Amino acid sequence: MKKIVIIGPESTGKSSLCEALANHYNTLWCPEYAREYLLKNGTNYSYEDLLDIAKGQIELENSYSEKIKNNNEVILPLNPKNPPQSALRQFLFIDTDMYVMKVWCEYVFNKCHSYILEQIAQRKYDAYLLCNTDLPWMKDELREYPDEKNRIELFNIYKDILINQSTPFTIVSGQGQERINHATAFIDHLLQQ
Repeated sequence: MKKIVIIGPESTGKSSLCEALANHYNTLWCPEYAREYLLKNGTNYSYEDLLDIAKGQIELENSYSEKIKNNNEVILPLNPKNPPQSALRQFLFIDTDMYVMKVWCEYVFNKCHSYILEQIAQRKYDAYLLCNTDLPWMKDELREYPDEKNRIELFNIYKDILINQSTPFTIVSGQGQERINHATAFIDHLLQQ
């Protein structure tokens, strides 16, 4: 199974891109656990809450990986215009990983849980898509950083992380279908290697 992680600052279209790519490749995507957690528990989170969120994200990712491996449960309707093909069904698109948790911990609390660092060292992915900040910031009840300065700073932190690791990555830019096309071109190129 190929695991492709979508990361980036808030309000850069990560979830929408995950959903669009899962639809395009006729597979599943793993949502961001933090959204569910914060909607349930409130936005006044602590450093310890971020550890719970990290563990929840890992558990959620593992459950989606098993669903694809077992191929016996479908969460999202598959694209009827794109019939299943065994090679393509082996993708899992993941909205957020432990790099995001590391950045969140360090950006807000200036420290990071050892569990998160251990997971970064242990978990392996096939590619990263870093969402650019070229989409307009959209307010919702969970977002914290509407200021362009913070968004660019966070984007550069993610970019530095990805430059300093060995998994292939690309920066995904553009609006609407252009953004999706950018991502699929990168993924299709990886498949040809």
